[in-house]
Amino acid sequence: MTQARPRIAVRAAILHEGRVLMVNAYPGERSDLWCLPGGGVERGQSLTENLAREIHEETGLRVVIGPPFLVNEFHDPASGFHQIELHFRAVLSGGADVVLDDPEGVVNRFRWVDRDELSGLRYKPDSLIDLIWDSTAAHYDPLERIVG
Repeated sequence: MTQARPRIAVRAAILHEGRVLMVNAYPGERSDLWCLPGGGVERGQSLTENLAREIHEETGLRVVIGPPFLVNEFHDPASGFHQIELHFRAVLSGGADVVLDDPEGVVNRFRWVDRDELSGLRYKPDSLIDLIWDSTAAHYDPLERIVG
């Protein structure tokens, strides 16, 4: 099945106390692949509005979206799936209490990890670990083959 056009998604590196929030949204916990929280872009909302909405829906958190730091593309040649992801920096807004909740049941696991812990996980995109804690510049990651 080939898509008519690439899907656009937004993700956020939410840093809190030196750790970043990683999520796993594979149904039934059938994959050990982790990513930053976020999701698909809906028409009529800006990228940052979409991202703040997705973060709240998937985690219950309210965030302030910062600048983008990574543009990444995924594809699956077998199915024709192609996704363009824009990654932004974000910080928590409001109080210091961090309670994670996903009322829609999209995310099945949450983890706050530091750089060493992230290096022990399987995650996408590949360049993420080099960019989350480096605030010097934005980066473009060429088309990567998606993995499940």
